[in-house]
Amino acid sequence: MSVAAPFGAYSHGLVADCSRLVMTSGQLGIRADGTVPPGVSGQAEICFTAIEAILAEAGLGLEHVMRVNAYVTRREHMAEYMVVRDRAFAHVDPKPCSTLMIVAGFTKPEFLVEVEAIAVTRA
Repeated sequence: MSVAAPFGAYSHGLVADCSRLVMTSGQLGIRADGTVPPGVSGQAEICFTAIEAILAEAGLGLEHVMRVNAYVTRREHMAEYMVVRDRAFAHVDPKPCSTLMIVAGFTKPEFLVEVEAIAVTRA
């Protein structure tokens, strides 16, 4: 391989012949009733549950995700987020490409993580 091994459970790159493309907006850790869990894990779980629901409406699942972009508000949140991401994609092979960034914040201070995904139907 011409690049270093991935830093975690993700792929450096994927190629797909696809007939459908689904992109989600960034999902925040807010429940349908408007409440927000206080921690990164709870919020990340909600983000991935929302992404699954969006994909299901298009007839897709997490196994169709090619790319995940995630944003956390503190470096200390990275490991906790990655545990949730890795659990969400534990049975997916190949793993999606993944980018994780630290940002200054979101629209409300209680939001700690935001996740967006790109999924395709694979040939």
